[in-house]
Amino acid sequence: MIRAVGFDLDDTLAVPERSRTRLLAEALDAGGAPELTDVIDRVAYLDAHANHRTADSRVPVFAELLGPHDAEADPAEVAAAYREAVTTALVPVPDAPELVTALRDAYRVGLLTNGPVRAQSAKLDYLDWWDAFDAVRISGDLPAGKPDERAFAALLDALEAEPKETAFVGDHPVEDVRGAAAAGLRTVHVLGEGDEPALEADASVARDRLARDLPGILREL
Repeated sequence: MIRAVGFDLDDTLAVPERSRTRLLAEALDAGGAPELTDVIDRVAYLDAHANHRTADSRVPVFAELLGPHDAEADPAEVAAAYREAVTTALVPVPDAPELVTALRDAYRVGLLTNGPVRAQSAKLDYLDWWDAFDAVRISGDLPAGKPDERAFAALLDALEAEPKETAFVGDHPVEDVRGAAAAGLRTVHVLGEGDEPALEADASVARDRLARDLPGILREL
């Protein structure tokens, strides 16, 4: 029986109104590196981001990205521009706030999100979601981020829950689903358009049906 529910944040409970490729280009332009908007792509960003999951900010991410190029831009300025662009582009998935509120009547509900503390905190400030959960854990404050088992252990500890009685809900097949499954949690894979359920997922749900379908899924796990 499920007694606790953990959520991922980005692309699970909230999505950007503009593509992340566009947001990255906007940040490079605003941060003083317009010549690199067609050079540094989303794949390169994700690779650099994965190397700094426990960082306090995205400054080391952009330092790594800008390093190989002859650019005068300050990584701190680009990081600040990207944080502003991503944060203000975020909108909740339909009825996500109401879903979380309703679930707290029956479960302990937490958030486990990968990313620098400043970046993810800014998103929670913007969405006014700090108090929406019983516990919030950000990888920048932890020894490791998802899919590392230590990240899920931190969430479980905060929720005072056991793995077998906890479901984790997220969109990333590796960080969210495979990581949570390896840590002993039940898993619900949130699918965007065209996505296929991860093999490790106990259940899956279309992101635009999350609020409608998730309560029933949790009751059946």
